[in-house]
Amino acid sequence: MTAHSPAAAHRGRSRRTVASFAAVSVLVAGAALTGCGQQRDADVYTVMNSSTDESYHRWDAEAMARCGKQLGITIEQQSVPAAQVMTKALRMASSKSLPDIVQFDASEMPTFAEAGGLVDLRTLGLSTRDIPEGIVNFGSYKGTYYGAARSVNTLALFYNKDLLDQAGVEVPTTWDELRAAAEKLTQGNRYGLALSAGGAEDGVFQFTPFMWSNGGDETDLDSPQVVQALDYWKALLADGSLSKSTVNWTQADVNDQFMAGNAAMMINGPWQVETLNTKKSLHWEIAQIPVPKAGGDSVGPLGGAVLTVPNTGDERREKMAGKIVACLSSQREQLTYALNSWMVPANSKAAAVWRQRVPELDALADQVAAARSRTAKLGAGWSSVSLALQSAFQSALTGQSSEAALKRAQQRATSGN
Repeated sequence: MTAHSPAAAHRGRSRRTVASFAAVSVLVAGAALTGCGQQRDADVYTVMNSSTDESYHRWDAEAMARCGKQLGITIEQQSVPAAQVMTKALRMASSKSLPDIVQFDASEMPTFAEAGGLVDLRTLGLSTRDIPEGIVNFGSYKGTYYGAARSVNTLALFYNKDLLDQAGVEVPTTWDELRAAAEKLTQGNRYGLALSAGGAEDGVFQFTPFMWSNGGDETDLDSPQVVQALDYWKALLADGSLSKSTVNWTQADVNDQFMAGNAAMMINGPWQVETLNTKKSLHWEIAQIPVPKAGGDSVGPLGGAVLTVPNTGDERREKMAGKIVACLSSQREQLTYALNSWMVPANSKAAAVWRQRVPELDALADQVAAARSRTAKLGAGWSSVSLALQSAFQSALTGQSSEAALKRAQQRATSGN
């Protein structure tokens, strides 16, 4: 999840990190009730994000400079590794030193919102008029709009056009076609398909299109539909079309394999495009992720980050923070950011222009249109489901039956153990 990859915010997340969420209510409530514990320059505002990558940090700095000039203030950027945003925010809440704006991965935002730690952006004047309902929900918790997305992303099927042409393989659209294509494209040290099934959020992010497109649901992990989806992954592995290292790969690892010619196709996202384009000899294209049966909807996960305003009790600063969020997520800034990062603008008008400017990613915009938020149904409860699925992948792909692995996953998700 690159600086803003949908899953990188969770790479390496341990059970210890998730367990610390139990303290969120106490820490956040204390910060909100007592207000800011430090004196701040009235005209200097801070945004904490995960833009540690040089390019993302520079793009954000430029956007903040433009918005600062427009609003007559200075906006400073504080970037920390994506996996540390939540824990850093909790420490700052404890010391009453929260920044004016925090950019959370959207899957983590509900945890902070549930504890009363965020301000309703609509009360600060932000409008959702030109934002599709699915993306509004992406930044909402229990119907309240806490997080403004500048851009969103999802997964797609990337394929090496030269390799498919040489093998006489059509771009697959169904699971049967994908399995047949992957098997035919597997030769020597090259696998037909690469994906991430690692024990981290990357693997869960990549599993959701197979689970959801098959009618599965995160509230019923041991349903036949979810079992069938995991069995499909197992079948690809049994065919030899997936590397056994799949259980250890992150999405960045998957991209490395694709670029090295060790995989003819991969499941990945637009955050890899900048890197893919550095290899001029690689002729890649994208398509929607294949579905179980022809004509079905390819339902992937919405990924990305949202800009939030912490509830510090300082209404004057919160109002200005709302104006900063409004500027950073404006149609113009969204388009600029999306064209830099290859993500899809959250604003529908900006997205229409984006489609015209990057037609090679048009399939991604179609995939986004049907995508879902991981936390839409479970809110802060998504973390337990994610951890349970991560364990299930490791068990099922190394020998255990999908049914048994997912039955245990459902028990873990329900009990939290």
